[in-house]
Amino acid sequence: MQYWLMVIFSYGRMSALDSAGVKQDIEMLYEAVPQLKNVFEIHDKIGEGTFSSVYLGTAQLKSGEEEKFALKHLIPTSHPVRIAAELQCLTEAGGQENVMGIKYCIRKNDHVVIIMPYLEHESFLDILNNLTFEEVRDYMFNLLKALKHIHHFGIVHRDIKPSNFLYNRRLKKYALVDFGLAQGTPDTKIELLKVVKSEGQQGNCSLKRTHTITGNGVSPNVTAPRQLAQPSTTKPSISKALAPSPALIKEGKDAKPIKQPRLMDVSSRKLAARKKVVPAKAVSSVAERKSASTCPANLTCDCYATDRVCSVCLSRRQQVAARAGTPGFRAPEVLTKCPDQTTAIDMWSAGIIFLSLLSGRYPFFKASDDLTALAQIMTILGTRETMRAAKTFGKSVLCSKDAPAQDLRTLCESLRGTYRNGRNSATGTLQMSCGPATSIADPKNEASVAPHLHEDTEPMIISTKNPIVGDSKCKSTDLKGWDTVPNEAYHLLQRLLDLNPATRITAAEALGHPFFSAARL
Repeated sequence: MQYWLMVIFSYGRMSALDSAGVKQDIEMLYEAVPQLKNVFEIHDKIGEGTFSSVYLGTAQLKSGEEEKFALKHLIPTSHPVRIAAELQCLTEAGGQENVMGIKYCIRKNDHVVIIMPYLEHESFLDILNNLTFEEVRDYMFNLLKALKHIHHFGIVHRDIKPSNFLYNRRLKKYALVDFGLAQGTPDTKIELLKVVKSEGQQGNCSLKRTHTITGNGVSPNVTAPRQLAQPSTTKPSISKALAPSPALIKEGKDAKPIKQPRLMDVSSRKLAARKKVVPAKAVSSVAERKSASTCPANLTCDCYATDRVCSVCLSRRQQVAARAGTPGFRAPEVLTKCPDQTTAIDMWSAGIIFLSLLSGRYPFFKASDDLTALAQIMTILGTRETMRAAKTFGKSVLCSKDAPAQDLRTLCESLRGTYRNGRNSATGTLQMSCGPATSIADPKNEASVAPHLHEDTEPMIISTKNPIVGDSKCKSTDLKGWDTVPNEAYHLLQRLLDLNPATRITAAEALGHPFFSAARL
């Protein structure tokens, strides 16, 4: 079975990056945004994602000291509203409660560079099996603290994962980063998140553009991000120029204010669309393609309880719903394309992180598609429980095999190698094992789960064999508190991994959980 290879986006150093290629990228960035060269010395590329690249740079302060910064360069095709929304998230909610703040934003034409404090941190995979249980408790407490803070602002992060929650183990500092996929709740305090409807706006500006930046040859300008998105009772503005702090940045001689974008309302766009003349031949061609791809109403699915997807199911119209996030961390309501997604999806992702910390396995889930990912969740949390929860958010899930829910404590202790029945009577310690748990990670295990997702009686089907969790290295014989993990830890894990988003624990509730009673003192 082929598994999806996870690409980690992180502010950590990427040793695999080609030095020559990095040097070329830095030169291209200097060329695209010349003002950077007058202020920052860029040393390395430390992260790379789908929509941005992150560089490590230093700047000379007036005091003579050098300060490190993380420079996030957004791809030129990023939608301007999405960029402004990310900046507003960082300025309104950032800089406190373990949420990354922002120093400056530099723009030249279509190139935008967000300048943030640099937090040196460890790779999650490198430290996973070296953390003590108390460190894990502190890690989760600080992650939930950050989530409570952004959820208070009505921000749904949508991409919670270890590489987006930076952790400096020595200094015990944390920072939640990367709001590029964030969306707002109905009562969000971030004005521009009310405009951002889906992650589709993250792509090319030429597609479904509702805001157009006017003017050519805009000179580089440093803008303080807090005023990039001023609230308005009518139309949201994207940016206003504000002079930077002289302690770090000096304006260029040719610096000019960024012009406010021209806004076009929906009714004007519809009117313009009606005026377009479409050739009869083109209309006929579209109709033919639509007819060919539409399944006749009298045909029924014939792939139920099989290991294939029939042409009837493939031809059905798919429901469109937000599905941002990283595979392995997506909540069940995201995997099943539930249109109503709340801050609960961030809590699920936090639960997956906690599951990795307790089990010592990362990534815990690896799947090539959403339905396979859902099948893997079922092998842990149970098929009946998943089907019952799906009904609460309007989905019907049918499975070809009944898989009972597993006890999370037994699962995590088996994977980590701490067995309750392996206690040494002489020392009182638990025995350690490097072997994987047969019921989860043994390739010889032939158990399979085939979920069918129904939307208005229109089924889709996928079968997966041997859902396997991620690998881990051999554990140390030093238990570091793992022999005394309280039941409260697994109770909290169960609440975070509640399949029903309506009853899933919130960040505020989780911080008040008995598991953190010592951390609150």
